[in-house]
Amino acid sequence: MAIESSKKDERGFTLIELMVVIAIIGILAAIAIPQFTAYRQRAYLSALKTDAHSFSIAQHAYYADKDTFSSTSAALMQNPYGAEKSDNTTVHIVSASAVSFTMTFTDTLHGLVVTYNSTLGGVQ
Repeated sequence: MAIESSKKDERGFTLIELMVVIAIIGILAAIAIPQFTAYRQRAYLSALKTDAHSFSIAQHAYYADKDTFSSTSAALMQNPYGAEKSDNTTVHIVSASAVSFTMTFTDTLHGLVVTYNSTLGGVQ
């Protein structure tokens, strides 16, 4: 008795069906990857703005104690002022006087910069 193979019993995907599925996945990836990158950039920028807010509050607490704004970020990170910064963030106090201050916050890993200016009303 000879074994006969029948095409009707074979199951699987055709090459065309597989190519269509791969094309759809490629289109979805082409849309999703740039969006994901934009979301990450916004998250890093948001972290810098949060750091700026934290340091501005510490500056005002420092001012309440000393009647001048601090010219060093290290003083603001100590108790009782307690300013905190994110990883990969550097803080530079550009200017500080008895009436105003300007600070820059740089994300060294991603190259983003935020400036806080007390005279202009916050993050610029």
